[in-house]
Amino acid sequence: MKTITVSDEVYEELESIKGKRSFSEVINFLIKSNVSLRIEKILSLSNYLTGSEDEMLEVVKRIKAEFRVRTYEASH
Repeated sequence: MKTITVSDEVYEELESIKGKRSFSEVINFLIKSNVSLRIEKILSLSNYLTGSEDEMLEVVKRIKAEFRVRTYEASH
């Protein structure tokens, strides 16, 4: 188990949506929801592709811009 620090605003938002769930369950749900949304977006955009690498790179750029994704290497 790890301890994290969040702002009062974030704490209040989490508290308001958690109900009987733990904070860990709420955070995990929010993370998975965001991933599911990204997957749905990728799949919907892929329907317009003919398969070229340039088109796929453009889709990746659009998704990154839309979701404001930051690319980083995870440290172990």
